[in-house]
Amino acid sequence: MSELLKNIDARTRLAGTNKLEILLFSLGRDARTGRTETFGINVFKVREVMRTPEITSAPDMPAAVKGMVSLRGALVPVIDLADYIGMTPETPRDIMIVTEYNGHTQGFLVESVDTILRLDWAQMRVPPQMLTANLGGLVVAVTELPDNRLVMMFDVERILAETSKYDDTMTFSAIERVPKENLTVLFADDSSVARGQIERTLTALGVKFVGAVNGRAAWDELQKIAGYATASGRQPKDLIQLILTDVEMPEMDGYILTKTIKSDPRFAGIPVLMHSSLSSMSNMQLGKSVGVDEYVPKFEPQRLAETVTRLLLGHAAPPKAISN
Repeated sequence: MSELLKNIDARTRLAGTNKLEILLFSLGRDARTGRTETFGINVFKVREVMRTPEITSAPDMPAAVKGMVSLRGALVPVIDLADYIGMTPETPRDIMIVTEYNGHTQGFLVESVDTILRLDWAQMRVPPQMLTANLGGLVVAVTELPDNRLVMMFDVERILAETSKYDDTMTFSAIERVPKENLTVLFADDSSVARGQIERTLTALGVKFVGAVNGRAAWDELQKIAGYATASGRQPKDLIQLILTDVEMPEMDGYILTKTIKSDPRFAGIPVLMHSSLSSMSNMQLGKSVGVDEYVPKFEPQRLAETVTRLLLGHAAPPKAISN
């Protein structure tokens, strides 16, 4: 399994090409349905795949959180994905995928890992309504393999939000309103939890917003806005003052969305803010290379609010301190 992820660092060069690599895995055969489903997770988020070490149970944790493991001196929570989605597997999940999201590390218990698949984000489709309903809205993207298997991508941000006890009510209440009226932000994110967090942040700022479930939907919305602006003798920047985008999204990722926006003169003067759980320096540099004005890691409401406010008011980012 170490060989499977040996070259993971080199894979960051795929970002910005609308391509991704996903690690395929299974949760085992479901005793209720007799089916073995295939799931996928973005390789960018995977730190390692390993046999599950001894798990130490902890009190007052959600049922799907089996406890903690010690990895190189750090305590990492372990989430049983089969338990979380209400599946009844026939085999044990003794493999752990160690992932990093939003600066936090956690392990996901799975029955097996398969291979790494490279594909275009355009091949990742928004899931059909029936599938979304059957899995409680947990699947954010699907793709079909040549052997007709359906690969499903979980809304990991939602899983993490629902298996943690973090209360961010005070964080949102501390956000100050933007001292300017009639401002609108268009944002794109495929995670329902992330969209909710963004909406809460923008509401606290007193800013109007238009939401989209992926980059393709955001681009379609921008075309409508540009058409309306032309018909009414205005500029798109009169209607939308900021675009906020995730990176990982089906059909069109945030890098391609940003490239497309920045190459279209109709949207000149509208800043693009990238907001992603891909928070490494290489990802931030890739964001800058396609023209983003700012890059904020998920999910820090206060930092996001401060950056949105600064961009809406037309202020440049403060210079970074230079260390000797």
